[in-house]
Amino acid sequence: MASSLLAAGHSLHVNDLRPEAMAPLVAAGATAHPSAREVGARADVVFTSLPGPAEFEDVALGANGLVHGMQPGTVLFDLTTNAPSTIRRVHPVFQSRGLHLLDAPVSGGPKGAKTRTLAIWVGGDQTLYSRFEPVLRDIGNQPAYIGDIGVASVAKLVHNCAGYAIQTALAEVFTMGVKGGVDPLVLWRVVRQGFVGRARVFDRLADQFLPAVFDPPNFRLRLAHKDVSLATALGRELNVPMRLANLTLEDLTEAMNRGWSERDSRAAMILQEERAGVAIKVAPEAIQEVLRQDG
Repeated sequence: MASSLLAAGHSLHVNDLRPEAMAPLVAAGATAHPSAREVGARADVVFTSLPGPAEFEDVALGANGLVHGMQPGTVLFDLTTNAPSTIRRVHPVFQSRGLHLLDAPVSGGPKGAKTRTLAIWVGGDQTLYSRFEPVLRDIGNQPAYIGDIGVASVAKLVHNCAGYAIQTALAEVFTMGVKGGVDPLVLWRVVRQGFVGRARVFDRLADQFLPAVFDPPNFRLRLAHKDVSLATALGRELNVPMRLANLTLEDLTEAMNRGWSERDSRAAMILQEERAGVAIKVAPEAIQEVLRQDG
């Protein structure tokens, strides 16, 4: 990300605990400094990308932190996958000194960073976002303002947690499939061409869950319950632990017991809304507009 800023023609001041991380940037024209405080004193806009909340708070507010060097009016975009509570606690400290903080976590991994194809989700002052959007586009091609301070960090946690939960589920079902006799390459080849494999994960929320429309059904709950029952039974037969599948079956069974067997299978998602104390319902035309804009 820092290399992209240099390539875009920006004058860059850098700090890192590891000198070797700064070396290629310095060789390309960046100026290294011994502390975050000194970087803050020289920059109009600051970017932090750190391992987590504790490191961010130290770099922002510590003895040699940015807050002690940044001049009034200076902006900090935190690219860290951070805790929303940390961002919201640090934000007023910055405000009290005439400084600006926006949370701006990124998604795309090392490849996205190298190719400038990162998504950057930003929470905070929208005017500041608009002012610095061209700089954000020098780092990633998909910047987006999504709301008040902290909400971008919430969105990033939703994204990452979903990814690792799916990873766990895939490990579970693939071990069942391979132990059941399917070659792993063949299994991967065929399931990626099924309905789930061909759909973008989050796009599937647009059909029933987001608009809260579960009737008429696209795929009946009773059929989904049957499918997962068969899968967990196979897991028991093969002595393959199926923890996530069994939790899924519990939800489907509870939904069946509500009398929802002829509703769409995704009606079972309502149970989690009830547990969380939220009701999700988005206007279908608004969903279609997002899909249209994204092509």
